[in-house]
Amino acid sequence: MEKGSHNSAPRVYLTRQFPEPVQSILNPHFNLVMNNEKTPVKRDELMEQIHEVDGLLCTLNDKIDKEIMNNASNLKVVSTFSVGYEHIDIRTATVKGIYVTNTPDVLTAATADLTIALMLSVSRRIVDGHNLVNDRQWNKPWDPSFMIGSDLNNKTIGIIGFGRIGRAVARRAKAFGMRIRYYSRSKASNQVEMQLGAEYLTLERLLAESDYVTIHTPLNEMTHHLINSERIGLMKRTAFLINTSRGGIINEDALAHALMNDEIAGAGLDVFETEPLGESSPLLKVENLVMTPHIGSATSGTRYQMGELSASNLRNVLFGIEPLSLVNNDVRVVRPLNERKNIQNS
Repeated sequence: MEKGSHNSAPRVYLTRQFPEPVQSILNPHFNLVMNNEKTPVKRDELMEQIHEVDGLLCTLNDKIDKEIMNNASNLKVVSTFSVGYEHIDIRTATVKGIYVTNTPDVLTAATADLTIALMLSVSRRIVDGHNLVNDRQWNKPWDPSFMIGSDLNNKTIGIIGFGRIGRAVARRAKAFGMRIRYYSRSKASNQVEMQLGAEYLTLERLLAESDYVTIHTPLNEMTHHLINSERIGLMKRTAFLINTSRGGIINEDALAHALMNDEIAGAGLDVFETEPLGESSPLLKVENLVMTPHIGSATSGTRYQMGELSASNLRNVLFGIEPLSLVNNDVRVVRPLNERKNIQNS
């Protein structure tokens, strides 16, 4: 456990070592206390550290629930190094006047790129091909039926969730000559639809008509297991399912069953209901599946921007300044920032 040297400054707890520029932004102003372990902070350690801190910088692995926040007497801001914030009890945070911030936008391009990469990997059998060569099994002359895969060009992509990442995927898919269809809680403007050549469909029609279905919606009570056996059953047998959003949106048992029985052609997953993926997962028993270990934001540029935004959000709130990306807007009513002490002048 590492501590900063500003003993009289507000106290900020970092649940792990974060990439620069996190410490460069925070260290001049705050007393930093850091978990230096490579594994997530243990709950009892977090309970102990949270008691007197003013700010918390955390990740998706850290469950910031009601019990944790009730143990925090001075906590004013929880900044998460992620777009998702389902690991934080937003309702409790708002009631207690705790600002919750996240890192949207900066992950958009990297996640959209990975989505296309998974589409190509599973449809063109790239991992199969690599393994064939690497295992010294590429020992037969070329044959017209060798390593046959599926095209992206002139195929239909169905995008579930048409926010920043969903639209970024649409722009990339358009460059591949794909037809763009989408389903979302709210319909995009006519201008956006025209720019992207996108058509709104009901979820059922999207699943039935798409050659590739890709998920870009948040995980919540309404979207948990949104893709279940019944909805997978609506998909074409030649279709592929891609998920770079949240694992809980897909019922993994249903997906594994569908893949084993060739009910769909394949899937590409970067996220899972339990991470890391457990050894007993049925997904490990199927072949027509490409999996990556939640690396949607794993580029050096993206991680730098995430660090910059998450640290700036935390700093701003403790300075009494509006954060760059606030999750719980109603907290402004409970604890307006202009009523806080401006620590820049203290």
